[in-house]
Amino acid sequence: MEYTNTQIRNLIMEYIHNSVDRKLVYERLVNGLTFEKISEMAELDVKTVRKRIHRCEEIIFKHIPG
Repeated sequence: MEYTNTQIRNLIMEYIHNSVDRKLVYERLVNGLTFEKISEMAELDVKTVRKRIHRCEEIIFKHIPG
């Protein structure tokens, strides 16, 4: 099942409570930016960005049926 950007945004808002993590995962899942681009924008190490986004995705995906 595919989710709209609005549905994904709602999941992010509901389950990701840290504002920085929200921004990172939003840029990845909704805007489709690369880890490298997000890293530049957030002024964080790519490895840190990748780890934070993966952790957020795990939280979000466990709330999606299927």
